[in-house]
Amino acid sequence: MGFDPQSEVFRVHEGGKLSVRSTLPLTDRESLSLAYTPGVAEVCTAIAEDVSLAREYTWRSRLVAVVSDGTAVLGLGNIGAAAALPVMEGKVALFSEFAGLNAVPIVLNTTDPDEIVDTVARIAPSFGGINLEDISAPRCFEIEARLRERLDIPVFHDDQHGTAIVVLAALRNAARITGRSLGELRVVVSGAGAAGVACTKILLAAGIGDIAVADSRGILHTGRHGLTAVKEELVRLTNRAGVSGSLTDALAGADVFLGLSAGAVDEEAVATMAPHSVIFALANPNPEVDPDVAHRYADVVATGRSDYPNQINNVLAFPGVFAGAFDAGATAITENMKLAAAAALGDVVGDALTPDYIVPTPFDSRVAPAVAAAVAAQARTDGVARV
Repeated sequence: MGFDPQSEVFRVHEGGKLSVRSTLPLTDRESLSLAYTPGVAEVCTAIAEDVSLAREYTWRSRLVAVVSDGTAVLGLGNIGAAAALPVMEGKVALFSEFAGLNAVPIVLNTTDPDEIVDTVARIAPSFGGINLEDISAPRCFEIEARLRERLDIPVFHDDQHGTAIVVLAALRNAARITGRSLGELRVVVSGAGAAGVACTKILLAAGIGDIAVADSRGILHTGRHGLTAVKEELVRLTNRAGVSGSLTDALAGADVFLGLSAGAVDEEAVATMAPHSVIFALANPNPEVDPDVAHRYADVVATGRSDYPNQINNVLAFPGVFAGAFDAGATAITENMKLAAAAALGDVVGDALTPDYIVPTPFDSRVAPAVAAAVAAQARTDGVARV
């Protein structure tokens, strides 16, 4: 790829993809005095006396900060803050288009977790929620955890939890296609980064039968040394069968392959999976298992690409998750809220379920409202709702 300012893609991005417009027409002295000085002083004074009024009298209650340091941009890696900004602008556009939410892209010129946490915490009064984006593992886990503890607004790392929600929704429906429950499935996950960890945890919470996770050195198991704290936790939670060795070894007899690493898997390994298997090869642009190969052995195949059926796309989750959290005035996004989001997303498919239609498309207008309603209801059940 090179820089060609005359190409269509550069023309589309010229000047950025976003703008901010007033909801009030400022056409005369009276409208100006109401929107700004002196009228605005009354609103400021009221909020100073009761900060909860900011939810009703500013845009904060429907405003998301999309925050990145540019260290793990999908398909591009560590490209830095400025280069990540077009992606963050795109994310903001998706919030607007699919959930009617306002959002602001914020890229930070630091990779230090302390500086990121402090910066986000200091700007948090301007926002109703924080969407962390494209921050590399394992720092992303610490940053999210610390912000969740420090702030009383939803904090959501989409690379983890958006992916996990859509994967769970898709796998529940794939299990239905093959006549099984989640509890009957043995899953092999390729990748122990942000998405791999979050998908593993949500599948465990949903009652998966067993799950083994592989990184670049092979399967995580009790005999492995030199693991990070995150991977040590996965060892404690996963691999009840005690599988060791390589990813290929683990695939023998497995019901589900979940690819989140971009590491290619040979056809010979795929052929050893159990009958009626499920393959989610989600790396972009090149799935870990070629879709043509996957269809030779699996009953259900999904990818992260838009040019194949069953695209696992985070846009199916995060707009509705934040909309629901905002509807409930939630102080956090709980694990149960993520599970509720996955169930609602999968249920949108309904009786139309087929091997090539296990999740709705991003353009299905039912998706965000269904997810939002489920998330808001669960927030109230979990006791984190303010309205």
